[in-house]
Amino acid sequence: MRNKLLLACLLLTGASQLPGQTVKTLDLGECINLAIDSSLQAFRAKNLYQSSYWEYRSYKAGRLPSLTLNMTPIQYYRDFTRRYDSENNMDVYRRQQSLYSYGNLAIKQNFDLTGGTFFIDTELGYMRNFGDNTYTQYNTVPIRVGYSQSLFGFNSFKWEKKIEPLKYEKAKKQFIYSREEISESVIQYFFALAMAQAEYDMARENVASSDTLYRIGQERHKIAAISQGDLLTLKLDAVNAQNTLKNTDIELKRAMFSLVSFLNMDKETQIRLKLPDRPRDLTLEAGTALDYARENNPDFLANKQEILEAEQEVDRTKKSSNFDASFSVSVGFNQAADQLSNAYKNPLQQDVVSIGLTIPLVDWGVRKGKANMAKNNLNVTKISVQQKELTLEQEVVMTVNDFNIQQDLIASAEEAMELANKAYEITKQRFIIGKADISSLTLSLNRQKEAQKNYISSLKNYWLSYFQIRKLTLFDFEQRLPLSSLFDRQINIIE
Repeated sequence: MRNKLLLACLLLTGASQLPGQTVKTLDLGECINLAIDSSLQAFRAKNLYQSSYWEYRSYKAGRLPSLTLNMTPIQYYRDFTRRYDSENNMDVYRRQQSLYSYGNLAIKQNFDLTGGTFFIDTELGYMRNFGDNTYTQYNTVPIRVGYSQSLFGFNSFKWEKKIEPLKYEKAKKQFIYSREEISESVIQYFFALAMAQAEYDMARENVASSDTLYRIGQERHKIAAISQGDLLTLKLDAVNAQNTLKNTDIELKRAMFSLVSFLNMDKETQIRLKLPDRPRDLTLEAGTALDYARENNPDFLANKQEILEAEQEVDRTKKSSNFDASFSVSVGFNQAADQLSNAYKNPLQQDVVSIGLTIPLVDWGVRKGKANMAKNNLNVTKISVQQKELTLEQEVVMTVNDFNIQQDLIASAEEAMELANKAYEITKQRFIIGKADISSLTLSLNRQKEAQKNYISSLKNYWLSYFQIRKLTLFDFEQRLPLSSLFDRQINIIE
């Protein structure tokens, strides 16, 4: 049986359980699943995604026809107003009392290509005057069709069509990326606790071993088999072993609390860890990983979004600094009558054409300055994006190389741990029968401790590198599937 299995068994023995505490045995995969499901970091990632999801839904809704009802249900006037008296050629104040109601029902549709808006609407107005000349009127627009747009101005609809789908795609990839970040955090907490448990177990075992060796030393000292100095050294080792056990117990509790808190579990829960084996040998190619990163990594999508938004600002400032014209046209029917039924009879055609002009004359270079600033910002953004992508590509390559190296390091750490354990057992037996001195025993024990720590550190570095590659590429190299496929299966639950 390989010594790593022995170490796993040692980890399961952990610190003593206190009354009322729940003990759970977890491996690395179970800890990751718990964190992705229940941790506060996972809750934050889900809410950030949902915020982006509803933002995208709002964008999509804005591309669909909208139905709007505008109303003034009642408007009552009773006041004095200035009027012109033609008989006396003078202005006079007259009392006015009236009641007014209005309603407009409109369907609007934005048109992305041109940036204009089509509309179909209908109107109904009611007015009643009180006083000496009491009368009632109804005003109707049974149907009206129109279109309006800026002829040379900024087309926000066109840019939204480019940017908003990209933002949502980035949000989906960012959600998966955040889940992989959670996995990285779990690995840090998991192996911190694994190391603390291993050190506690080694310290507890060392206490028992030191006591035994000290008692043997006392018997051998009586027959002058060892010196007084060696006996004092054995006693010192026993005292130091007790102190080390107390310190490792404190570190174990801290590491336990950190992992339990991160997993959002009950604070009284005690976790016993089962060390993971490494998966089948994987040799990753840096070029393949780079291709997956360019395709899936949200930072690459964020860079595209950054450039598009800078280009949008250039277009906005350029259009605002030039001559602009707006155009509006509508065709419909209109009628007014003193009875509602008559207001819909024999309607007259209503035609409205409107052209508006905006001509910048003198602004002392304000618009031109803003346009030049936007162009310079675009150039800076492109350079910045290039640098970010080079840095990200370098990180992918270095992480792949590190991962490939970690596989060899684990094999070496396994072999070193087996040799250190055997060497310690042989040296301890030789010391008991008087064929090894205390220095050799101490050196052998230290080598055994160091080998076990190195093995756990190697496992940690291996899995950390593996999940860093997953995070950077959003690709599962064991299953040969993009992580977005997992997202697609869960999207209905998340939304």
